[in-house]
Amino acid sequence: MKKIAIILTALVAFCLSACAQQGERAYVIGFYNLENLFDTYDDPVKNDGEFLPDGANKWTEVKYQKKVSNMAKVIKEMANDNGRYHTLLGVSEIENRLVLEDLVADPQIADANYQIIHYDGPDRRGVDVALLYNPKQFKYLDSESIPYTFEGSSIDFVMSESEQDYFKTRDILMVHGLIDGEHFAIYVAHLPSRAGDKKGSNQLRDRGGEIMYDHAMMMQKKYPGIKIVCMGDMNDNPTDPSMAEYLHGKENIEDVTDKDFYSPFIEMLKDGHGSLAYRGVWSIYDLLLVNNALANAPDGGLKITPLGKKGYHGHVYKKKFLTNQKGQYKGTPYRTFSNGAFIGGYSDHYPTYIVISK
Repeated sequence: MKKIAIILTALVAFCLSACAQQGERAYVIGFYNLENLFDTYDDPVKNDGEFLPDGANKWTEVKYQKKVSNMAKVIKEMANDNGRYHTLLGVSEIENRLVLEDLVADPQIADANYQIIHYDGPDRRGVDVALLYNPKQFKYLDSESIPYTFEGSSIDFVMSESEQDYFKTRDILMVHGLIDGEHFAIYVAHLPSRAGDKKGSNQLRDRGGEIMYDHAMMMQKKYPGIKIVCMGDMNDNPTDPSMAEYLHGKENIEDVTDKDFYSPFIEMLKDGHGSLAYRGVWSIYDLLLVNNALANAPDGGLKITPLGKKGYHGHVYKKKFLTNQKGQYKGTPYRTFSNGAFIGGYSDHYPTYIVISK
């Protein structure tokens, strides 16, 4: 598996290099769950008690700075391997804009000059999603924080109306801008958790997929030909209903219509790849899906690019330094905490990305 990972990384870098040599323009679009990037300050309107110096995680400034540095290192290493920084990087499990400002200012990646799109959301845990963008490659036009509501849904929820009124989760971020003169809409989501797998929890993720889909169809109508990427920690595999049915994700690119999304990580999941592991089972919850305009663009337009010998259209960035090398969790993501103890790792998720080019 180690040799395969090394070969795949080399092939991705070769593909990007080849695009540049041929005069083509290649852009990396990715997602990374930063696993609880909290600052050390008490925010009275957020449930951040665990991440305070006197909280359960004993979250000190030293630990925080280590965490920020680790996240910056991952972004830098991906840039080194790809020969360029991400054009767009969606992130989740961040407390606020401050932690992102500290991240993009880290000396390891400061030269990327990443700009931040972030809204404070209503999540009870106090975590949000955001988008980092490279201003040299992406022209920001506008954005919207789409609230998670139950109104207008086609789903027959098992939750009562009072339960629905009480439920709070992350908003879905939509960012509209231009890459190489072409209109793009980028959705960044962190759909409701599987924690406890309570009855009806799957419907909450189904609703998240439905919200993204409905908004994306509206954007396609408003901006004919717009290219769309839906990304995030979906807490579901690409084969689950939230992605395959409610977001209309298709495994085969040739089957995608203007009413569908191409879901490149379905094939990878079936082939045994994963972005996180739980009790020995690998899943890919960190997904990127693209609409037909980006999946099957005509020659001369930006389109999703196959990577490596296998020709996958998605990539899981699974590197040795991001992976436990020994112990009970050997071979799985090297995370920040293990059994409540700070171990100085990175995240419990691997980053994922796609490449688009002309």
